[in-house]
Amino acid sequence: MDGAGRLGRSLRSRGPQADLKAAAIGAVVLLRERLGRPARVPARPVIDRAPSNRVILLIERYLPNRLGVALTVMMLLGSAGFGIVKGGHLDDFLAALSDTRNALANSAGFRITTVVINGRKQLSQDEVLAIGGVNGRSSLLFLDAATVRDKLKANAWISDATILKLYPGQLQIDIVERTAFALWQQDGRLSVISEDGAVLEPYVSRRFVTLPLVVGKGADVRARDFLALLDRYPHVRSVTKAAIFVGERRWNLRLKDGLDIRLPENDIGNALAVLSKLDKEERLFSRDIVAVDMRLPDRLTVQLSEDAAKAREELFKDKKPKKKAGDA
Repeated sequence: MDGAGRLGRSLRSRGPQADLKAAAIGAVVLLRERLGRPARVPARPVIDRAPSNRVILLIERYLPNRLGVALTVMMLLGSAGFGIVKGGHLDDFLAALSDTRNALANSAGFRITTVVINGRKQLSQDEVLAIGGVNGRSSLLFLDAATVRDKLKANAWISDATILKLYPGQLQIDIVERTAFALWQQDGRLSVISEDGAVLEPYVSRRFVTLPLVVGKGADVRARDFLALLDRYPHVRSVTKAAIFVGERRWNLRLKDGLDIRLPENDIGNALAVLSKLDKEERLFSRDIVAVDMRLPDRLTVQLSEDAAKAREELFKDKKPKKKAGDA
């Protein structure tokens, strides 16, 4: 470039050295391929990066790859479960899971083909199965007898139940039903109750019309003892329309003709005996009266009807002596 030929000499001097170096490397590569040794690949330059977190380094060093995959799957399942619960679809998901499980068991030969129900009187077979949660998709293999029993006992009509699974496909249910004992009226509502006071159902069926009627708060649990005592006096029981529990302390009787009998709080049996005797001897229930008060132990008070009271007042007026002329 400067006319002295320095650049040209420099280029010419490096050319043979580069050619010799390239030839030597090629010879070495060919020789190693002949001998079956892989050629050594020059190491890649290491990228310098910031040091990782110590916890991450430990996880990368000691955590197996398969465990990492398992944890990832668990995280995905947990997210899906959270979405199901948060979205309010848990019941639907569990029902679908249960149906799938039962379908597999049914296909394996554990379908419920025979159902025997003993002890039912008021409830139908379909009602018992529906209460127990047994349907056409249920399989005998996965049927939880304890759960079915608890569901049945939760029904007011059923006091006890026994569940028996007979493989491969028979289900036997033995139940003990409560008996309709009385009608109970409270706050304008009329219900059918058992002897222990359990409300069996609202009064909607005429088949219970002959049951005795008890009225008032607390009458449901006290009715059994009182009605048992009233049964000792069949004449009084036969004319009684309702037994009314007053103030959760004592009973009144409402007779079929509207007469009210106010019984004492204590010694009810003696009061009923006196009442029965008075009607047999004095025809008390046929008198023109509206109430008989027996709350005081030493007396019996009779309240006349309005017409009877007026008639009695007129009678006493007629019996009063008339004043003579000249009497002061």
